[in-house]
Amino acid sequence: MSHKQHRSRSVTRAYGLRFTLCSLALAALAFIPFAPELSAAQSDSERLEKLERAVELLQQRNAELEREVSSLKKQKEPKAPAVALSSEKRSKFVPDGKSYADKGEITEEKKPVYVVPGASELKLTLGGLLQTQYEAGDVSAFEGRFPDGPNEIHDRFRQRRARINITGEFAEQFDFKLEGEYAQSDVGITVRNPNGTTQVSNTTRTAFGGLDLWANWHKFPEFNVKVGQYKAPFGLEQISPDPKLFTLERSQVTSALTPERQIGVQIWGKPLASVFPEQKDVLTYYAGIFNGTGRNITVNDNNEYMYAGRLEVQAFKTKALNEEVSLKLGANGLSSRDDAGTVLSPAGNLRVNTDGSLTAYTAASAAEREAYGFDAAFHFGPFDLIGEYLSESIDARTVNGVAPLFQDFRAEGYYIQGSYFIIPKTLQLFTKYESFNPGQVANDNLMSITGGLNYYIHGDDIKILAHYIHTWSNFRESNPAFGSDEFDEFILRLQLQY
Repeated sequence: MSHKQHRSRSVTRAYGLRFTLCSLALAALAFIPFAPELSAAQSDSERLEKLERAVELLQQRNAELEREVSSLKKQKEPKAPAVALSSEKRSKFVPDGKSYADKGEITEEKKPVYVVPGASELKLTLGGLLQTQYEAGDVSAFEGRFPDGPNEIHDRFRQRRARINITGEFAEQFDFKLEGEYAQSDVGITVRNPNGTTQVSNTTRTAFGGLDLWANWHKFPEFNVKVGQYKAPFGLEQISPDPKLFTLERSQVTSALTPERQIGVQIWGKPLASVFPEQKDVLTYYAGIFNGTGRNITVNDNNEYMYAGRLEVQAFKTKALNEEVSLKLGANGLSSRDDAGTVLSPAGNLRVNTDGSLTAYTAASAAEREAYGFDAAFHFGPFDLIGEYLSESIDARTVNGVAPLFQDFRAEGYYIQGSYFIIPKTLQLFTKYESFNPGQVANDNLMSITGGLNYYIHGDDIKILAHYIHTWSNFRESNPAFGSDEFDEFILRLQLQY
């Protein structure tokens, strides 16, 4: 006999004995009214004494049975396997009115899916980002993509970003991030050899591509070392995480003049983290050296590198009128020496075409870049005000006797944006003014003003953004033969972050 059967029979016997004794007690109580007729000689006191003894014995036995049953119930019995009917059995058709006995197929219950570290990670997190949007009107005109121009874009549904990432930490004070993207941007990057042949190009890429691929050593908060592919530390709007931006798209000056993601190494940290732990965010620095050829390009265009650095100062952070108030100031610089064929604007459009529109700038001959920028971010409860100025000079240089094939120029621009929560942490009103001067021909300025609403369903994890952008071109206004000089666009986006 199995252990399970033995326990089952013990429980059955216990319940049976308890039922029998209770029945006898009830019978004895029911017998009381008829006792005088059956035994007239017996006194009332004797009958009551016997009944009291019988009840006492029954109570003792009942207590013993309750303890025994309670002990048996505490013993765990193995769970029976889950029973599920296959879809084939459930939907089987039986013709001619014949009956069919539906038999269940026994299947084991599936265990939940879970992720475990593959090595010695202390922490491993799987995440991702999905941004799907609708664009209508003069699509991307604020980036210099004018209707009827060489890079016109029509109304569309767009998978702006579709990413998956893994982040983790090790006991040896290392953290890392591996992130890739299915939906690529409209910007193409081509690197050419000095003789004009193509070295590498992603102008037609549609497949999965790498984004942030880095490891960071953080043993000392004052001195971190980061290696791999990530955003070079230049430009506040550029290094701000994509899911946390108040605006749908970055400003044209940011896209055109910042280096975006690069492969290299940087040191960074908070110098006051150990000395003044409560004031650790007062000062933060970044300094890096990179190939300067863009993301997912492992070759360098020459033996020169791109140098980028940034300094952030938390001017103050306090509370006023029960609201958080803060001001952060930033400054950054960049220097790079590039060969012919290097894309100088990997994230946006910089070259001015004959009709005033803009396209990506590829150096026709060897070039040298020097850039700098300043920014400020003010926060007061539901209100945020952010401004940034960027400037970059691109100069031609002679290499191996090859004369320059373009003229020196300086591109610059700025933006100012404000936002206010109409409904705290839920409905946000947003506006931005931006101006960009490519600096290559007279009156080539491009200006835009943006207004819209941001609806936070669950913070930045789930939100809807609806923006209207009005753009006008000074070049088109000065040269009306090329077409309209004012453009309008509407963008609606749904963002999911997990």
